[in-house]
Parts: sequence; structure tokens; C-alpha cells
Amino acid sequence: METTQASNRGFIWHAPFCSTQAPKPRFIGHITMEKLPSPSLEAENDCCVKLIEIMGPSLLAMKTTDVCETCYQSNLITELDRQNILAETTNNGPMAGARLLLHRIVLRPPGWFSDFLEVLNKTEHADLVAELTGTKPGQAADESPPESSSSDESTGLQEEPQEEERDGEGERKDPGEKEQREEKQEEVQEEVQKRGTLTTEGGDNINDVDLYSGGDMLEDPEKESSVAPDACVAPKVCLTLRPYQLTVAQPALQGANSIVCLPTGSGKTCVAVYVAKEHLDRRRQQGAPGKTVVIVNKVVLVEQHFMEFGKYLKEDYRLDQVSGDSPNRQAFANTLTGHDIIICTAQILLNALLDTEDGISLSDITLLVVDECHHTHKGDVYQQIMVHYLGHKMANMKRKKMGKDVTLLPQILGLTASPGVGKAKNREKAQKHIIKICANLDASVLMTAPLGEHSQDRQKKTIMAKRRTQDPFGDVIRHVMQSIQEHAQLKPSVETGTQRYEQWVVEEEKHAAKDGNQRRRACAEYLRQYNEALILSNTIRMCDAYRLLSSFYHQERRKKEGITQTDTDNFLFKLFDDSQRRLEDFSKQPEYENNVLSELRTVILKKFSGPDEEVRGIIFTETRLSAQALHSWVQENGKFADMEVRSSYLIGAGDQSAVKPMTASEQRDAIRKFNSGEVNLLIATTVAEEGLDIQKCNIVIRYCLVTSEIAMIQARGRGRADGSSYIVIGVEGSGVAERERLNEWKENLMQRAIQGVQQMEEATYKDKVMGDQLEALMEKKLRQRKSDERVRRILPPSAVKFRCRGCEVVACEGTDIEVIEDAHHVNLTEDFRSKFNINANSSYGDGEMTAHCEAEKYMSCKKCGEFWGPEMCHRLLECPCLSIRGFVVMQGDRRETLESWTDLPVQFPEFNYCAHASEFVGDETEDI
Repeated sequence: METTQASNRGFIWHAPFCSTQAPKPRFIGHITMEKLPSPSLEAENDCCVKLIEIMGPSLLAMKTTDVCETCYQSNLITELDRQNILAETTNNGPMAGARLLLHRIVLRPPGWFSDFLEVLNKTEHADLVAELTGTKPGQAADESPPESSSSDESTGLQEEPQEEERDGEGERKDPGEKEQREEKQEEVQEEVQKRGTLTTEGGDNINDVDLYSGGDMLEDPEKESSVAPDACVAPKVCLTLRPYQLTVAQPALQGANSIVCLPTGSGKTCVAVYVAKEHLDRRRQQGAPGKTVVIVNKVVLVEQHFMEFGKYLKEDYRLDQVSGDSPNRQAFANTLTGHDIIICTAQILLNALLDTEDGISLSDITLLVVDECHHTHKGDVYQQIMVHYLGHKMANMKRKKMGKDVTLLPQILGLTASPGVGKAKNREKAQKHIIKICANLDASVLMTAPLGEHSQDRQKKTIMAKRRTQDPFGDVIRHVMQSIQEHAQLKPSVETGTQRYEQWVVEEEKHAAKDGNQRRRACAEYLRQYNEALILSNTIRMCDAYRLLSSFYHQERRKKEGITQTDTDNFLFKLFDDSQRRLEDFSKQPEYENNVLSELRTVILKKFSGPDEEVRGIIFTETRLSAQALHSWVQENGKFADMEVRSSYLIGAGDQSAVKPMTASEQRDAIRKFNSGEVNLLIATTVAEEGLDIQKCNIVIRYCLVTSEIAMIQARGRGRADGSSYIVIGVEGSGVAERERLNEWKENLMQRAIQGVQQMEEATYKDKVMGDQLEALMEKKLRQRKSDERVRRILPPSAVKFRCRGCEVVACEGTDIEVIEDAHHVNLTEDFRSKFNINANSSYGDGEMTAHCEAEKYMSCKKCGEFWGPEMCHRLLECPCLSIRGFVVMQGDRRETLESWTDLPVQFPEFNYCAHASEFVGDETEDI
């Protein structure tokens, strides 16, 4: 025994000794020991792991096949490891195989390092042994290095203390020396954490370095191989953090629920990756399963976070992504079972939690990361998930009091750059808003930290263009709108050419449709289009506004072909015909263009012709129409082409707008092109304000758009490059500058409120949090009660009828409707078919379809031409599919217009395919 102890066998001579006393298993782990390793032994093992990471580039040059076979014979890897490593070597080369071999070896229990040194010696890698031990090539491993090589200069790991605290000669060390070494180790650990950084030595951002790529693990192997051994006592995670990141991560690393609040672009996702790896590593060491779920609020962010987490964790853990357009969205439970980390949209997780048959429970998750957690407020999907969590938390408190077992709940980590202040106008109310977010996330602490030298200095500028002195184009539109308002007897209380006017006119159209006042309803529809044109004229170009109106009238005339036109139809068509020539002429006269577009043009040209080697910018605008119009403006401007400005647009995926939405795939493609530089000017609505990580974006422009302080902070943060610019452009008197200053004040209020929450006494904070949590549960209970009442009020199909929205024709009874796959409401009765025309969608497949129809064919009312929905093909049957927006729902004397079928409390029967198919086939008896 003494001989074995005295021999220089590395850090854990127990393992080979145990192997001589019993039949050799393929894995000798902690279970073969009589006791767990001591803390000092664990620290030494950490040092070995770090040294392998540092020496990675040199070790990748090993003879992989020989080392793999010898490691297998020495019980360093399992048979499965051996097969995987040899397969990786065959498929991707010896360096890839070596990388996998190193990843498997460092997961062994303490003691693997000395065995690995022996393997390297046996396979004729004396040079690698010399680099790892700090000895000269050919020097025996059990020889002491020359006295001139101090412990600070040598990388000789045999100099490190063993469990019996013996030196390299096998002599016992002095206890005082042991204490000095431990103090030195702690000092080095603190120093490593202080200088921890997410950048390489050259200052490049870690996001640009893929530690798991096919290249070297570090950029400069020769430089890194000379690192002092004490520096190896860093955390095992390959991703190290900057000081401020390590500060905000501490509560999460200790297992507490917390919110990390850092400015945009400061590496919140890297903190989450670090915490997730530490969490999963710890669970793995404990022999307990670990499951991390990262939820985001936009589909486009799923892939971005998947790439970010995968960059650092894909070698050690199984990752997957799930969103609404993923094929595995219906099997979330299976996906979670087969993976360690899932990145998904919040709705996917909520659906899985509510699925009582094939769903999951919160106890299946051990760490839940909530991205952009400031959205955890009343009614949001995040809030619904967390209320589910809070319900279990309160139940656990009751079980504890009764001495019963509690339900395991995941650790919560929230990420945000801007919790905001809500509607608060003072610090007290702002603190209340922030505490509510903390309560919703069950956060015990809200962490912030100064960025110090890593803070970004963004240049901010506000440009207010002078108003037009003459606006003949707008004057014509306003005159037409006035005529329509008088014809329909509408009296708006808001100014035309604003979003408030659009909101007003939308409500007027709904009321008129319910009342059956077709004159007022049609006029309201036209007023909405003229208002959109006026907004475009005021912010983009007159020609864009004219094209919008021309396109709208062209569609309306096609809709009315073969249909008797009403007096209102004739009045509206004549108004446009009388003003069309003047609108077209004015739209071609540049002297009447708005000045704000000229200011935008100047800013873009100045930036792209400046000294920056590469320019990438984002323009945020208010509507989808304006985003598309700005893109057209850039494309049609020769000056921009000369400056190599390459634009694209990014808009939302919802169908609430009259503009055809982008699919998730189209959104990802636009972002990919912007990231790669294929597009260098992205014109976006607010869909791009949050979360998008575009490192080289160096100019952000808010064009005639100011909303909340959160939106301001998020949009400003899209400029990630050093020295990036944030510019607000608007029109004098529009209120843009004033609202921007108000948002700046709110941002300052938010910072003071955060400090107030952090300085709050713990007992006071906990009391306020508990009160807000109980209130959230009460709100859930009230919503559930209302939902139950609604279910009890479920109507039979016979209780409703559907009247055309555009005229008085009763299209069908509720009893005629069937539902396909709980989504598509169809009517295959002959009576219904007699009331509509089938139209070919002339714009099908050309990308210019309206939002309400992407099908090849659609239905329209025979009497008025109103859109009733698309015609879909289901198992070779042509099925008229009703859009509820095309109808007024009648229930007795009650009339209502609805946006979604889910708003209608009627349970329609499932579609009977066999019955309809049999009727279609008929009683044919001819032989086939």
C-alpha cells in the first residue's frame, strides 16, 4: 500500500489499485471508492480539466486511433466511446476524433489524468507528456524538475498536492505549506474570476469564436501552452464571463431564482449559457437528470438562441428547437425526454403544460430560462406559464405544513434589458411595476452590474424635419375624405392621417356592419384606405400613396364585376375617378415631397459614404406598408445603388394587417441575409426591436416612430458595433421629439426604481412579492370562472346564423357548418354554394396577395362581392372554408362581428368525410 501511495500515479491512485482487487469493469467511477473525493482532490481534477482545454490544440495532433485503443485497454473510455471516437475519426478526420476523445476522458472521475499520461507514453507521445507535465522530453515522470523551475513557472502537475499531501518525492508535506498552497489557490481562483472575460486575448468577441468548430480550440496554441498551472483553477465551463456577467450570474449559479438585467448587447445570453452548463454539469455529477428549457417570445429568436447555446454546449449535451412551424411541436414531451436543452416559443411550452394527455409537468424541467422576461405581465403567455408555476409553489407551501412531499419545480432565470415602468409617473409606482415582474417570475433577486470598460458609447441624435409648406397631394386626399364622411354622416373626433383615426374608423366599420348600415360600413372601409395613403404621403412618397389607392380601387372594381352596384359604390368610385388625375400628377412633382424623407436620405448616404469599413443599419418604421414602401424607395434610388446600399424588409407574421404577413421562414431568411452582409440595410417594424443579435449593426434609425421606453431601449440596443449611432427622425410638431424625451425620462426613472427595489429590506421585498403572487393567482381564478361560465353558455349550432358582412344576404345556418381538424370551418351544402362565386386568385404565388387570402381560389358573395373565405382541398374534396371576418353572426336579435372563430361560443360537429365523399362519388357501378 505504501509503495502504491508513494509512486507518482497522479491524483487518484485508488482507481488502479481497486482494479487489481476485483474483476475489471469498463467504468471505474466514484462507486468503486469507499468515500467521495476530498475538496482538494476535486480542485486538482478541475485543474487537469482546464489544462486539457488549454493544451487542446497540441493534443489534437495525437495519433488518435492508437491513443483511443490504448485508452480503451486502460479503462479510460467505454466500448461505446471507443466506437464513437473511431467512427468520428473515419468520418471527419483524426482531429475530430481526438476532440471527441478528450471530451470523453475529462468526464471520468478524478484519477484519469495520470492514466492518460501513461497512455500518451505508451503511444510514443513523449512530447505531449512533456508539455502536460512541464518536464523535458525524455525526463521520467517521477523525476523532480530542476530546482530552478519554481512551482509558479512549471506546469508540472505532479507538483500539485495529492489526497495524502505528498510531494513529488513521496514525502509528506508540512501542514503549513498545505495551508499556504490552499490560500494561494483561492487567491488565483478570485483573480481568474476578476479577469474572466468573454473575449479572446485579441479582443475579439466570443460570439465570433466557435469552441466546437472544426478548427483549433484556441487561436494561439503556443501562447496558451505557456499559461501558469495555477490559472487552471477556473470554472470548468469553457465559456468564462466578464466580471459584471459573473456578478449578475452568482444567484443563479447558487440555484436561486433571479432576473438578470443588463443593457442590450452586453451578453445576457452568454450568462444564460454559462448558468445552464453549470446547472447541467452539477446535475450530472449528482447523478440526477437535468432539463433546461429556454423560452422566447418570437419564432425568429428560437433558431438564434439554439445556435448560441449549441455553440458551447452541443458537444456535451443534446439540444433541440421547437416552434410553431417545427414538425416536432406536437410531441414536446418526447422531445424533452430525448434532449437536455430545449429552445422553444413560450406558446409551445404552455400548450405542453396544459395538455393533460401527452403533455409535461413543470417537475420535468429543472431550469427554465425566460428571455425578454419583461413580457411576464397580465395576459401574456409568459405570465400564464408562471401563474402555472406559482400555483404549484403555493400548493407546495401547504404540503410542507402538512408534512407531505412537495412537487419539484424548476429554477427560474429571467433575462431582460428593460423591465420598464408601465404607466408609472413616479418612483414608487415604478418600483411597484418592477416588483410585480419579480413576483411573476418568483425571483428572489434582481441583478444588475455596471459594465465598466465594456460599456458601449452610442451616439444619439434627433433630427426634426420642417413641415411641408405646400401639400397639394394631401389636400386632395383630405378633401375626398371629407366628402365621404359627409356622405356617411360620420363625424370623427381625431385628426386624419394618424393611427388614432385608423382606430376610430375601424370601430365605425364594425358598428355599421352589426347594424346593417351598408352605406356607412362601405364608407368606413374606404376612409381607412385613404387614411393609410395620407400616412404614407406624410412619411414616405406621394407615389407610394397613389399606388396604394390605385391598387385598392382596382381590387374593388374586380370585386364588383357582374354585380349590381349600389349608390354608395357609384359615389365612391366617382370620387376616386374625379381626383385620380390630380393625385397622379402631384405624385410626380418632387417639389411637393415631404422633408422628412430627405433627412433620412441624407443620413443613409452620409453613413454609407463615411470612413466605416462596413456599414449595416436598421430602420424602424411604424407599419408594414411603410416598411415595404421604404424598401421600394431604396431600391428605386440610384444614389443608394452607387453607395452599395442593399435593402430588405422585415415585418410580422400575424395577419391583423391588410398587408400580407411574412412567414417565419421568410423572416429567418431576411435576418440571415442581414447577418451575412448580403443585405446591409434592414427596414423593419417593431418585430425586430427585441432579441435580434446582429453584432455588426452600427446604425439604428427610428423613422417617424416613437412608442414606449422599453421599445426605445430595445431598438437602440440593436446597434451592437462599437461607436454605433442611434438616430430619431421625425417631423416638427408631430410629437416625436417630445415623446422621445419622455422615454428618456422614463428610462432614468426605471434605473432609479431598480435601485430602490435592490435596496429594499428582504422582509419587505418578500412580503410585496407574496402579495403580488397571490393577486396573480386570484386573477387566474377569476379568468377561469369566466371561462367556465362561457363554456356553460356554449350554444348549439342551430342558435346562430351568418349574414354577409357586405350586404343583407343570410349566407347559411350554423347547422350547415362542420369543422376540419379543429381549425377549418367548412360548409358543403348546395344552398350555400348557390350564394357565392368562386374566383381565381390572380396574385396567387407572386408574393403580393392580400393578408386575407393565400389560396388559389376564394369565395365572394354573389350579391355584393364580399370576401367569404378561401376554397381548400381536403383529401381531394373541394371545401368552401368560411372566414368569420366576412360575416355578421346573428343570434336572435343580437348581431356581432368577430375576428376569430374561437370568439364564437358554439360547438360545431366534426367534418364527416365519408358522408361527403360518398355523396360525391355517388352510386357509380361502372367497372374500373
